[in-house]
Amino acid sequence: MKIALLLVLCAASALAQNPSVNPLAACGSDGASFKTKMDDSRHTVDQPESGKARIYFIHESGTPLSLGYPTTKLGVDGKWVGANHSNSYFSVSVEPGEHHLCAALQSSLVGSRVELAHFQAEAGKVYFYRTRLVMSRSIELLDLEPLDSDQGRYLVDSFPLSISTRK
Repeated sequence: MKIALLLVLCAASALAQNPSVNPLAACGSDGASFKTKMDDSRHTVDQPESGKARIYFIHESGTPLSLGYPTTKLGVDGKWVGANHSNSYFSVSVEPGEHHLCAALQSSLVGSRVELAHFQAEAGKVYFYRTRLVMSRSIELLDLEPLDSDQGRYLVDSFPLSISTRK
């Protein structure tokens, strides 16, 4: 009995020292929104700056239609870094280390959706993350997933660069 009580007290002490972090802290401020325009010129995957890693955020809509399609905004470590609309991509540089990612829909027509992920960035490496929106009559699902580098390079070569500015 005394051992069990001691274990409970130790566990409570450990939990008090490591409070849980809000997973939505990876996202930026609630009111942020972006306007996007597409650059259809040919682009290739850039190597990261010296001592940094590069993340490519690719949105694959599955349709060439963009009218009424929601914009997907993406955050890294609590700051919105850009947005994609329809089939598009953009990239950002990050320092090596652990990073927390957030994808959220920016739309008044589709319900609020958030996807989260984290990864360990290494200097000199390129990472690809894909977002997709799956919709049917009864389901609206935003998906954020790491992507194989071959597929990531193919989509960057196939899609326009998204240039986003905060509204």
